[in-house]
Parts: sequence; C-alpha cells; structure tokens
Amino acid sequence: MRRLAALALRRLLQAIPTLAIILVGLFLLLQLAPGDTVDALMAQMGGGDAEAASRLREFYGLDAPVLVQLGRYLLRLVQFDLGFSSIYGKPVATVIGERLIVTALFMTTALCFAFSAGLVLGVLAARRVNGWPDTLISTLGLVFYAIPSFWLGLMMIVLFSVKLAWLPPGGFGTVGEDIAGIALVFDIAKHLVMPVVSLALIFLAIYLRLMRASMLEVMSLDFVRTARAKGLAEGKVLRRHVLRNALLPMVTFVGLQTSTMLGGSVVVESVFSLPGLGRLAYESVAQRDLNMLLGIVLVSAIMVVVVNFIVDLLYAKLDPRIGAGAT
Repeated sequence: MRRLAALALRRLLQAIPTLAIILVGLFLLLQLAPGDTVDALMAQMGGGDAEAASRLREFYGLDAPVLVQLGRYLLRLVQFDLGFSSIYGKPVATVIGERLIVTALFMTTALCFAFSAGLVLGVLAARRVNGWPDTLISTLGLVFYAIPSFWLGLMMIVLFSVKLAWLPPGGFGTVGEDIAGIALVFDIAKHLVMPVVSLALIFLAIYLRLMRASMLEVMSLDFVRTARAKGLAEGKVLRRHVLRNALLPMVTFVGLQTSTMLGGSVVVESVFSLPGLGRLAYESVAQRDLNMLLGIVLVSAIMVVVVNFIVDLLYAKLDPRIGAGAT
C-alpha cells in the first residue's frame, strides 16, 4: 500500500510541470497564428472601423505584450479562473462544464468497447493461431485500422440513418421531446451508437493485435509450460497465468492512446454534431477564442494525466515489480 501511495504522489508531482509546459507552449504558438478574437468578433458583426477594433482589444487585454498576457492568464489560472469567452459570452468554465459530460461519456464508452472487444478477439485469435479464426480476426483488424473514422461515420449515417432510418444521424438526444429516466438513457444510447463505433474501431484493431501478440509471447514462456505440465486445465492456465501477464501491454497502451482518442473525438463529434469538447475545440480555433481553447486544452490534459495516473496504479497492481523503487 505504501508503495502504491508513493508511486501515486510521484506521478502527481510530475503532472504539474507537464500541464504548465503544455499551456505555455500552446499560448505562445497561438500568438503566431494570424488574427485574434477581435478579428473573429468583427467578422461576425459584419465589419467595423479600426477604432472599434482597438477599443475591443483594449477591453479584452489583447493590446498588451504577449508575455504580459501570458502572466495575466497564469495568474487567473492559479486562482482557478479560466477566463471569459468573448465568442460565447459566458465564463469558459461554464461552457466547458456543459460540454464535458458529453465527451466523457462518449470517450469512456468508446474506450471500454474497444478494449473489451479487442481483448476478447485477441484471445480468440491467439487460441486459434494460424487457423481460420485467427486469419478472419486479423483481417478484420487490418480493415478496421485502415478505415478513417470520419469516412466510416459518414457511411454509417448514409446507411443506418438515411437508407434504413434505424438510428438518428447526429446530436446527443432527440430535440423537442420531454423524456426522462430509462427512456432518456435509451435515447442517448441510440444517438451514441454510430459515433462510438466510428471512434472505437481503429483502437479495437490495435488492441486485438496487441493482445494476440502478447498472448502468444506469454504462452511460450517457461512458467506456462510448467503449469501445463503440472496438469492444470487449459482454462485455468489462461486465467491464472497467461491473461494477467498478457494484459500489461494492453493497460499501458490505454494510457498512451487517451490523447489520440481525444484528438479523434474532434473529427467524430464534428461529423455527428455532438456537443462535446472536440467540436467546441474546433469552433474555438475557427473563431480564435484563445481563452476557450486554452481551457479545453487544460481540461483535456488533465483528463489524459488522470487516465495515465490510473493506468500507472493499475499496472503497479498487476505487476508488483513496478514502483518498487518508490518504497
């Protein structure tokens, strides 16, 4: 227990400078992009004179030097203030809070589906290595990996929404219907089926290939052959000896792929009009809403850090050798 606590503290301390570097780096990179928030506002208003633009820049603090703007932002951040969105007319924290639950539910469902299906298919392929199940599963994995998520999403909309009318083409819920309870859960689930499948299939292909390779490697080790020589049933050998060790690369890859999945959610949320952080990030970039974009990056980075933190603890639980130096 002390070993896990020491490992957790060390990972949390490492996360603070990581978040600071990400925010400062993004802030400085965005200054190199042409235009700013005032330009986007003026475009929405149909134009304006230079004096009005100057007053707006002074009002939003955009007339100050870059380092001064950065210092002001970091000072607000220390006070847990993400700033104000000039485009949406609300505090950044409020807008992100409204969108965060959609992305969290969407990504969690996609990750669980990809991990679970990849685990099962990888085990089946390893158990029937070089047989027709292995060939079929490996071929499907290659096909899933090769299909772009946005193209798959568009084709699913055409087939299941336009042609068959089985599933809604987008959104997070049925507009104009007052539903609650179980009906609301089913309605949200129906809207998430196609986005989840579109995002998860690429990662499912990666997980099943990784699980297959890891299973084959572990099954060739001496301790597995010893367990079989002692007369243990094949099912017990797999559960007690093979799966626990074969899961280690899978668990590690979950942490590494979290940021990639966040990036993929931007495209998928735009295709299916999901009101999540990914679509909000796209709109913020298009409208040059610096405070909103920095807030989204901060929240996304925290999500990635939290997932990797949980993965580190789970990894240490599966393999007691990990983190032994922390005691």
